[in-house]
Amino acid sequence: MIIDMHIHEKTFSFDSFMQLEDIVEKGKSRGLDGICITDHESNGLAGYAKKVSQELAYPIFVGAEILTYECDVLIFGIDELPARQMHGPELSAYVQQRGGVIISAHPYRKNNRGMEDTILTDIHLGGIEGFNGSTPLELNLKACEGALYRDLPVLGGSDAHRLDRVGRYATKFPGQITCMAELVEAIKAGTAKPVYYERGVYREFQYEALVDAI
Repeated sequence: MIIDMHIHEKTFSFDSFMQLEDIVEKGKSRGLDGICITDHESNGLAGYAKKVSQELAYPIFVGAEILTYECDVLIFGIDELPARQMHGPELSAYVQQRGGVIISAHPYRKNNRGMEDTILTDIHLGGIEGFNGSTPLELNLKACEGALYRDLPVLGGSDAHRLDRVGRYATKFPGQITCMAELVEAIKAGTAKPVYYERGVYREFQYEALVDAI
């Protein structure tokens, strides 16, 4: 199952230009089996997304992109987001205690919102976004290098704010995922693989070889 793990919808991400139905249409046209909406500091789209998902018979999972004091992270599997900004380790514990999972988002992007070398420490992560559609390849590969160092799964997401970016990068999971609980377990299982869209199909990244070539 191929899912774009990082997409922003305009209702709660005010820097996005896309509405949910258009995202779904674009995702289907690109061969995505599902999408994740990860709005800035909000999972407020969850109720509406559930309705659209049922009407269109298309999996939509609503997480959130949260800015800690140090960096951006993606969160999946918790209903109630923290009411205040936290440091990364505190937020990681908050999510873990509630059965969710936290992903390091674009850790080496040059905007002071990436985890950078903190991904090499013992902060609890379910995975690392090694392929982010709004980050240069060399910085994505640096994230992959960190994931390999920590033996964490590498995930892919478009970080799309415009329709033409949806599905540029995504994540391939074995088997079907029908609900958020299954998505969280699939991430934690560590068997996900990043993929990229090229000429109408998704291809797996051979990122280990690319990292070795750096």
